[in-house]
Amino acid sequence: MSSNQMLITVGMMVVSTVFTRFLPFIAFPEHKPIPKVVTYLGQRLPYATMGMLVVYALKDTRINQSPYGLYELLSLVVIAIVHHFKNNTLLSISAGVIVYLILVNGWL
Repeated sequence: MSSNQMLITVGMMVVSTVFTRFLPFIAFPEHKPIPKVVTYLGQRLPYATMGMLVVYALKDTRINQSPYGLYELLSLVVIAIVHHFKNNTLLSISAGVIVYLILVNGWL
């Protein structure tokens, strides 16, 4: 890639990023009500995204070989318990990852 091509590429990335950041403010100004479909999607999509991430994370789990998905199951239980009591997504996911890494690497 030449220097001009790199400069154009970076410039396009900057313009695209700025455009996507300001688009919601342009499309939905403060003085107008937010459309019901946007509100509905805003309420439902986070749960759909989390479900999709859980399926993606567990897709390679081998339930027919030892330890039969036990590490993944225990990590999910830790995530659910921590989230139930603390209601903090970052803390819940971090706790689940730490438990999973401890179990997989045999650090106990």
